[in-house]
Amino acid sequence: MTDTATRYLYLARHGEASADETDLTERGRRQAVLLGERLRGTPLSVVHHGPLPRAARTATLIADQLDGVPLRESQHAGDYLPHLPRREELPPDSADALLDFLARFPAEERERGPALAAQALARFTGPAEGGVPRHELLVTHNFLVGWLVRAALDGPEWRWMGLNHGNAALTVIRYAPGKPSAVLCHNDTRHLPPELRWTGFPPELRV
Repeated sequence: MTDTATRYLYLARHGEASADETDLTERGRRQAVLLGERLRGTPLSVVHHGPLPRAARTATLIADQLDGVPLRESQHAGDYLPHLPRREELPPDSADALLDFLARFPAEERERGPALAAQALARFTGPAEGGVPRHELLVTHNFLVGWLVRAALDGPEWRWMGLNHGNAALTVIRYAPGKPSAVLCHNDTRHLPPELRWTGFPPELRV
């Protein structure tokens, strides 16, 4: 049997994106640099990131603040719908609104997402093989952060919706052998000054 050890998965949503989503705004670039500075003392072994420019650019700016941590692109870290619930899975009072939200997305995103989400769970979660504790950063998108947090808490599959994550905010999940997964922090923005927090959130969700 292969020895396993604790995995610490650090989750970050990309920095604030430009209007056409081909790059980061000036605020988004600053967010990424500040997150990299915060993680400078963390023993990260790799920075995974999605293939879209806003995630790749964020990951590069973070890695520039670290000491030789490699970057690794992964389609599983991309932007997609991780689960398409049936009406009967959803709370009756919010089912219409949630299904209307999902219907706005192109068919391609709706169809390919669940398979990628299952592969993301297999690739990024659970104890690390090899018997040595492992720290990994995953620079991704709002939906996948919600999906992985939901899974760590054993929530129903539809509950990735409503778990919002700010740009360049940090979430950390621990996967220890023989123990339930633990969300150590969620949507932490302490490394950002007030004017760089809450981007990516609609006004009604800001507190």
